[in-house]
Amino acid sequence: MRYIPNVPEEEEMLHQIGMSMADLFSDIPDNLKKDIALPPPLSDLEVTQKIHNLIEKNEKVLSFLGAGCYNHYVPSHIKELLSRSEFYTSYTPYQPEISQGMLQALFEYQSLICDLTGMDVCNSSNYDWATSLAESALLSERVTQKKKFLIPDLISPFRRQVLKTYCPDLEVIPVSHDERGQIDLEDLKEKVIDASGVYVEQPSFYGFFQENLKAVGEIAHDNDSLFVVGIDPISLGIIEPERTADIIVGDGQSLGLPQNFGGPLLGILACKKEFLRRMPGRIIGMTESELKERGFVMTLQTREQHIRREKATSNICTNQALCAVAAAMYLATMGKQGLKKVAETVMRNTSYTMRKISNISGFESPIFDAVHFKEFTVQHLQYTAVHGHLLEKGIQGGFILDSTTALYCVTEMHSQADITRLLEALEGFHV
Repeated sequence: MRYIPNVPEEEEMLHQIGMSMADLFSDIPDNLKKDIALPPPLSDLEVTQKIHNLIEKNEKVLSFLGAGCYNHYVPSHIKELLSRSEFYTSYTPYQPEISQGMLQALFEYQSLICDLTGMDVCNSSNYDWATSLAESALLSERVTQKKKFLIPDLISPFRRQVLKTYCPDLEVIPVSHDERGQIDLEDLKEKVIDASGVYVEQPSFYGFFQENLKAVGEIAHDNDSLFVVGIDPISLGIIEPERTADIIVGDGQSLGLPQNFGGPLLGILACKKEFLRRMPGRIIGMTESELKERGFVMTLQTREQHIRREKATSNICTNQALCAVAAAMYLATMGKQGLKKVAETVMRNTSYTMRKISNISGFESPIFDAVHFKEFTVQHLQYTAVHGHLLEKGIQGGFILDSTTALYCVTEMHSQADITRLLEALEGFHV
């Protein structure tokens, strides 16, 4: 595709339909058709210098911010491979005979996610964790014909809002927690009646592991509800996926995607095979030609533009295919041992940082007495002032939950020196 003016061709097309260039802008009010005071054109060199000067104005800070988007190491070859035109310019592979590379890459993504989560099938793919959660709620409703969906009260406010916006006809009810942050099973038993699904996050939004997932799943199934589990895929390097889950959702941004100022992300949605035809999005399958040659096709695509609207299970009109390819590359590169090593490093950094912060006068970390992974809470009676103090030191603290509490995040990208710098800054805070 050429990104240069094609005025002669445009004029010829307009002539054929009996229009002029002025007709293209006839709907714009005359008072808006003014000369715009644009600066003079710049050479390529001058543009490059101007951009570099603007970049120099950015302040580089040490960040401990997570809350849904994380700074993990991205192997250098992933960006290089993603930049190949076969991936970059691919959209929906409607013609499988000329899209075998992209289709195979997405098939590998699905297979790797199924291997990671223990589920039977995975789509490719959703926008982010929040839309995957919303789609799982709609899937639960389609299967059970019930209009109530349970979520933990300690959930990301962003995911909660997307769920309510996406599913206005569902009654979304939070389930409370006990003194250790675990799901309150008695409260769950009272609210699960007539629920289409029960959703729990592992680890929770506050970063701690839920210890009673199996019990939650059993309560859900005893009431003919589906059990939906939200996961951090990196954590599956050291913990087993929940086997009682019917649906597993999450975000694949941690798998080979940079933070990029908050996007794009990658919504993971995997489930048991009996729910295959009720899933949203696309399923890529492997098949065989008449000549016994292996090939890849779109086995299932339940969008409203492909089937009767009332039969569609999703109105998602595109997907995060390039992000899914990046996740497949990351998982193939890391392997089981590599993913385990990353998760162990994250776990050590989390435990060490929490312990050190809790030893600082005036600070408490974490709120709940449980095993944490990657994220943890930090409390101080004047945390807003603490946050401002950290920014003055060139440190971006955690995601502020309220005036006394923030959610911090550490990954394998935080060195011992980074953590020490944070601790020294917190120790230097004085009211």
